[in-house]
Amino acid sequence: MSGAPRRLVVLNERDLLHPQAGGAEVHCFEVFRRLAARGDDVTLLASRFAGAAPRETVQGITVVRVGERISYYPAALRAYRRLRAAARIDAVVEDLNKFPFFARLWVREPVVVLVHHLFGRTAFRQVAWPIAAATFAAEALVPRLYRGLPVVAVSPSTRDELVVGGMRAADIHVIPNGLDHDLYRPGDGRRASAPTVVALGRVEPYKRTEVLVDAVADIAGARLVVAGSGTGMDALRAHVERRGLASRVEILGFVDEATKVRLLREAHVVATASQKEGWGLTVVEAAACGTPAVAFDVPGLRDAIRDGETGVLVPGDDPAALAGAIRRVLEDPALRERLGAGAIAWAARFTWERAADEIGALIDVAIAARRDGRRGKSS
Repeated sequence: MSGAPRRLVVLNERDLLHPQAGGAEVHCFEVFRRLAARGDDVTLLASRFAGAAPRETVQGITVVRVGERISYYPAALRAYRRLRAAARIDAVVEDLNKFPFFARLWVREPVVVLVHHLFGRTAFRQVAWPIAAATFAAEALVPRLYRGLPVVAVSPSTRDELVVGGMRAADIHVIPNGLDHDLYRPGDGRRASAPTVVALGRVEPYKRTEVLVDAVADIAGARLVVAGSGTGMDALRAHVERRGLASRVEILGFVDEATKVRLLREAHVVATASQKEGWGLTVVEAAACGTPAVAFDVPGLRDAIRDGETGVLVPGDDPAALAGAIRRVLEDPALRERLGAGAIAWAARFTWERAADEIGALIDVAIAARRDGRRGKSS
């Protein structure tokens, strides 16, 4: 950050304490708590949830909670206007990871956009048809409507998706997620006694955790540990019950950070059957712990996993091939060791400090461009 402290408003439907918080919220807080610690005044406009205070400070960020689900978006607009009336705002950051805010249509300050990924047609696996259709239609407007704004894409896959949709490549800045290397690092090398696959993160329909259940079913002696929560939990439990795999599939639900790290260190491999991601934060967290990953070769995950170096990417959408790749890693200790060493080296490249530096610098550029534009108009 350069110059005087800035007053920033961040738009994200959820905050880090929300029961459905995921990777986008981790990214938001890791970046903006660092900017707050450097002197910025950061306010996050998020939605309410049961038991939540309407206003509180979380990791140095002022969280203001307004609206619920659909009512959140118009409520966020009204809250922004109240903040603007109270004191000058230097920039607004739209964290676009669910339904677009279209902030450039109603925000009067410089806007910087963070894009994790667009749902596209996977929205129809995630939510009810009317909401999915609205999300799909709104996302189709994003590349052109946001053209000319500074956009942060968390991966090359997200950048390419935006460019194909019509956004100018010159507007997009690829700034990958970071890692907390004090937390995510190799342990003592001891793994679980049984061949163990860990699936970590949100349990949502488009992530298709059921495919991993089926994969483990065909690998003798293997077990699957699922850590995370989401709208797909009931369907996952029902699938495990139907397959008669309750003794080999452990569904933990939400876990704290210490448990998360322990699971990553004990696992022989982490796996996901997701159809697309913005980046794949959990597989890079696993990499920092020395645990290789197996996934389909899809947007985001192909950026987070280096095939044959930190894990295995499976082409196409073949569950049997995914199961075969998981089996290969589980049954080949030499392969696991090589991939684990490569994973540690790869993960070392990513830090939250660097992400905060680069996003903070881009906010400065946006503020300066608006200031210079106004000077040009007045001269």
